[in-house]
Amino acid sequence: MARLFPRVPDGITTSMTGALSGALSGALAKASETVAQVPRVPIHRRMGASTRSIQARVASSPNYRDGQFRSHEPAHWIVAAEAEGPGSPLMSAIRERGRGRPAGTVPLVRAEPPAEAAALAVTWYGHATSLVELDGRRFLLDPVFGDRVSPSSFVGPRRLHPTPGSIADLPPLDAVVISHDHYDHLDEPSIVELERTHQPHYVVPIGVDLHLESWGVPTERITALDWREETEIDGVTLTCSEARHFSGRGLARNQTLWAAWSLRGPAHAIFFGGDSGPTHRYADIGTDLGPFDLTLIPIGAYSVHWPDIHLDPEQAITAHLDLGGAPSSVMLPIHWATFNLAMHWWAEPIRRARRDAAERGVSLVCPMVGARIDLSDRAVDDVVAEHQTPWWEGCAAPDDRD
Repeated sequence: MARLFPRVPDGITTSMTGALSGALSGALAKASETVAQVPRVPIHRRMGASTRSIQARVASSPNYRDGQFRSHEPAHWIVAAEAEGPGSPLMSAIRERGRGRPAGTVPLVRAEPPAEAAALAVTWYGHATSLVELDGRRFLLDPVFGDRVSPSSFVGPRRLHPTPGSIADLPPLDAVVISHDHYDHLDEPSIVELERTHQPHYVVPIGVDLHLESWGVPTERITALDWREETEIDGVTLTCSEARHFSGRGLARNQTLWAAWSLRGPAHAIFFGGDSGPTHRYADIGTDLGPFDLTLIPIGAYSVHWPDIHLDPEQAITAHLDLGGAPSSVMLPIHWATFNLAMHWWAEPIRRARRDAAERGVSLVCPMVGARIDLSDRAVDDVVAEHQTPWWEGCAAPDDRD
């Protein structure tokens, strides 16, 4: 396994420190273990592996300290106790309720992956879910085909548009790559369906493998990596890189690792951001693993109340540039349009990203959900021009405009 960046220094903590942090973490872990003792009803099954079983697997990681995974840049949260009154998260949620939904039907393109994988292409299935084609290999990223991103099939954020294609209709996969265990990136019903139809190999951050095993995926078809480690799948090197985020499906947080991924084949390279806030690790990744022909970077679900865990559109453009973005490098904005996870307007992320990309010379594609972007042996300007129609304007709310 390759170690690409300097070792994370000891002593890094999150914004909640000292005795309070330790006590809270311990209480949450105990509560999670209490839940783990009940029969595995559907809502519990969707939560995945127990905290205790995960801790036994990840405890030897140098990034797991004092009972949690910790990055070198803590992810701060502004909680209600720190921001009461009109600017509090609760008041913002009440005031801005409903902004994150389209007013009309979101247009789709039926996803039709070709029989043979191309040299460089991507099909966006919505949110972070994408099917990338890299030097004749296929990788499915963060497969979420379910109706809700929640442990419950009755409550929680619901899909704002249908999926443009089914798991059963996917072509053979060389691997499934997962960034972290949040419900909008790791979906138990989708994993079950992948096992029924494809039985693929999985490449995941450490700890996430326990979730997959709890859902019936054999250990021999899972590769779990720590930050700065890599593996090879059919001639493509996949490298697990640090992101600024957090993890958790139950009451205990940060028991599994979260990550960004680089995928480098013999001729092309792709960066997949998963979820992350602003971090100088993008520049490190660009130096060590770039340049990239294609980047998939999240632009949505940002807020002043969680400034470190998600990029806003302008920060996403900066991340692309920090990764070594050049005129020949194309950025696909992800993590918007499909689920209502924040308090900004539904189409605001793509409007802001598109405007900032034009001002800073970034080649940004804006495909409809389900569209396939084929960059194989084609001029970047031609490909970008094909995916510039502002399709979101026809279904955005009247106030969701510049």
